[in-house]
Amino acid sequence: MLNPSLNAYRPDLADKRLEGQIDAERFVDPVVMRVRLPLAPLKSSPDGRSGLDSQALLGEVVKVFEQKDTGWSWVQLERDGYVGYMPSEALGPFGGPLNDEFLSGSPTHMVSAVRTFVYPGPDLKYPAATFLSLGAGLILGEEVETRGTRYRKLLNLPTPNGEAGWVVAQHVSEISEKADDFVSVAESLMGTPYLWGGKSSLGIDCSGLVQLACDMSGIEMLRDASMQEKEAGEALDISAGLPDLKRGDLIFWPGHVGVMTDPETLLHANGHHMAVASEPLAGAIKRISANEYGDLRTVRRLGL
Repeated sequence: MLNPSLNAYRPDLADKRLEGQIDAERFVDPVVMRVRLPLAPLKSSPDGRSGLDSQALLGEVVKVFEQKDTGWSWVQLERDGYVGYMPSEALGPFGGPLNDEFLSGSPTHMVSAVRTFVYPGPDLKYPAATFLSLGAGLILGEEVETRGTRYRKLLNLPTPNGEAGWVVAQHVSEISEKADDFVSVAESLMGTPYLWGGKSSLGIDCSGLVQLACDMSGIEMLRDASMQEKEAGEALDISAGLPDLKRGDLIFWPGHVGVMTDPETLLHANGHHMAVASEPLAGAIKRISANEYGDLRTVRRLGL
C-alpha cells in the first residue's frame, strides 16, 4: 500500500499521478503554490486543534489539491513529499509579480543564520516585524548600509503594514550555497526547544533536526524518523554490537533519531531535555532503552 504521508490520496480525492494505482472518486492535477508566511503548519486534519505533523518555511513549493472555504488546503510539500492540511492563508502564487512591490517566484537567497529578524526599515533600531528561520527562502532586492550594517530588501514577505521588510545581509546566502558539514548545522541549533512536528529554529523535533541540517548541506532527507531509518545513506552492521562510529552517523531507535558529533557523543532533539541537546551515547542508550522507545535499532552512515 502506498504511504499516505508521501502520496496524496483519500477515498474522495487523489493526485492525478496515482490514477491506476489506487481507488478514488476523483483524480486532480495540483495547483502549484508557495508558502508566503515565515512558517506554516502541516496537520493530519483540517483542524487548528489537531496535532502538528510538520512545518514548511517561507518560499517552499506546495502542491495544492483542494482548497476549502473552511480556510484549509490539502497539500503536498515539494521538498520532501509530505502530505497534510495547511491553512490557506499560508499559501500564495507560485510565479509572476504580485504587484509593483512584492514578487512571487523562485527564492534567490535563504536564511543561513539560525534565525533572523525582518525589520520595517534598514535599521536594527526599528522594532522587528517578525522572524525567519534557518532555511527560509527569500527573494531579495536592493542593499542598503546603515551605520556599518548591511541590509537587503525582502520582496516576498510584506510586513504587517504592507510595506517591504529588510533583513541583515550577513544572515542570508545565495540559495545555491550549501554548508560543508551538516553536523555543524545541527550543532548550531543546540538549545532549540523541542517541538513535536517542528522544523524550524523556533522549535524542532528529532527528525526535523536531521532533515533541516541535511537540507542546508544539499543532502536529501525524508521527514519522519521511520522514513530516514529506511532510506538515509547505508545501514551499518550492528549484529555483533556497535561498530566504530563516526561524526555524522545517524542513530535510530523506534521513532527516534540522533546524529553523532564524534564517536561517543550524540546530538538530538528529544523530550527528555525538551531541547536539542548533546550527551554521551552510552547514557542515551541506557535511558532511552528503559523508556518507551526501546533498544537502539539501526545505525546509518551518509556518503557511503
